[in-house]
Amino acid sequence: MSDARVIALFSYGTLQLESVQVASFGRRLGGEPDAMVKFRMEMIEITDPNVLAVSGMRFHPIVLPSDDPADVVKGTVFRITPEELDAADRYEVVDYTRVYLRLRSGLDAWVYIRHKQPSD
Repeated sequence: MSDARVIALFSYGTLQLESVQVASFGRRLGGEPDAMVKFRMEMIEITDPNVLAVSGMRFHPIVLPSDDPADVVKGTVFRITPEELDAADRYEVVDYTRVYLRLRSGLDAWVYIRHKQPSD
């Protein structure tokens, strides 16, 4: 993968699972640990049959911003291609939105967080 095509994607949830990676990207991803600061994690129920089949899990983690600097969400940074980022977008359900942010390490990466609801 050439450097111009390398994209950093941070995952704190099911994209860390080998089964999800193989189903979504056709390969197992290598990654490094990192974290999101001032975010907290909740669980949401997934109803999309494709995501349920791939992940094998009914409840998935989801993160949302926090005002508390002590709130940290740990996960893994993967290096992927633009086509793999498109595949990740197809895997994530409408409850998630992809944003670009700085991780604790100082690396900027794409990450899926809770999609804002009208009541937020």
